[in-house]
Amino acid sequence: MSDLLNGVRVLECAVLFNGDTVGMHLGDMGADVIKIESPGHGDYLRDMLGQIVPHHSPAHVQVNKNKRSMTLDLRRPEGLHVFWDLLRTADVFVDGFLAGACDRLGIGYAAQRAVKADIVYCHYSGFGGTGPYARIPTHGQMMNALAAAVPLAVSDDGLVRERPSTEPMGGTTIGGDGTAAGAVHAALRIAAALVRRERTGGGAYLDAAGADGVVAQGWIAAIYGLNEHRLTDRRGLRERGDTERTAAKYNFYATADDRFVLFCAIEPKFWTRFCEGVGRPDLVGELSTAGPVDFGHRDEPLRRELQAIFATRTQEEWVTFARDHRLPLGPAHQTAADLRGDPQLVERQIVVEGEHPTAGPFTYVGEAVIVDGGVYDVRRPAPALGEHTDEVLRELGRSDAEIAALRAAGVI
Repeated sequence: MSDLLNGVRVLECAVLFNGDTVGMHLGDMGADVIKIESPGHGDYLRDMLGQIVPHHSPAHVQVNKNKRSMTLDLRRPEGLHVFWDLLRTADVFVDGFLAGACDRLGIGYAAQRAVKADIVYCHYSGFGGTGPYARIPTHGQMMNALAAAVPLAVSDDGLVRERPSTEPMGGTTIGGDGTAAGAVHAALRIAAALVRRERTGGGAYLDAAGADGVVAQGWIAAIYGLNEHRLTDRRGLRERGDTERTAAKYNFYATADDRFVLFCAIEPKFWTRFCEGVGRPDLVGELSTAGPVDFGHRDEPLRRELQAIFATRTQEEWVTFARDHRLPLGPAHQTAADLRGDPQLVERQIVVEGEHPTAGPFTYVGEAVIVDGGVYDVRRPAPALGEHTDEVLRELGRSDAEIAALRAAGVI
């Protein structure tokens, strides 16, 4: 975990993945993230999608790490009084609810700005805070569906099923999960807004949408699909309707240990280096002069020849070969469990073994960026509901008697 946002306080009002994931990214970067939850209920992500121990789903343990949990009934005047005191100590507010929900509670951006003019307010929902769909509640696949990232067809039995994409570059299916895609862009804008605030003293209102994140993450496919009718030269592109990878020089191949590699020797220098490295200079052939790359589209004889070559070594041996010969060739893992044993991913600390005080051993997904050569760790495990309520209230100057009174009244 980095300390890039050390000293920044974030208030998070969110349930499920959208706002939770934004808060996770900020917490991973060192921010003090206080997750404000309703007493007795809180974020029901704890209790869905499987359980390690009661109230600890894998999703909760991952996405709510590096946060503190505080229960507070924002529908009560006493709860709002505590909220405004807390907001005065905050730098960022993450609103993970449906558009307008925080306004109805009386804690929307306009109300917050009146109390703290320089607050960085980020609303993150599936479809965003503006537009005709803003008030539609969303779950993850709805964001991908809006972004044209779930190709469908009616099967012979009359039921709708997913199908491979026939769009250029695989379409926006390459944009990833909507909740995760939008969260990255939201966290980036929050960090940028904090930089601007240092220069100008002004806050910001950020409106992020998961569907937009899918399009932004899959930008290369999106721009080819949106501009396909303007193309005057289609060399290097798969033909429409071609759902199978036919490019011999850019394709997946099975290895001797029944694993897979992705081979991407489309530049002449890499193709020549590969052919010479495996003792098959006869395969170099006549190098393409049509452009800087040659995919070998629809060259099935060459594809079969390459498959026979790749079947002679294990995946690990081919990765070693690629490293030694500086070739674009890498492992194509098939299960998430395979990631645990990959030396590159372990070295990069994107897969991290940890221990949750209640759930026990847990394999986390770490940060995608290593800062100053640091080692990733989980500063705070995902909290129990309201675990840090008293701690936060004491930081606000509340006495033990005042805290007891709030608890007795059901405010916390």
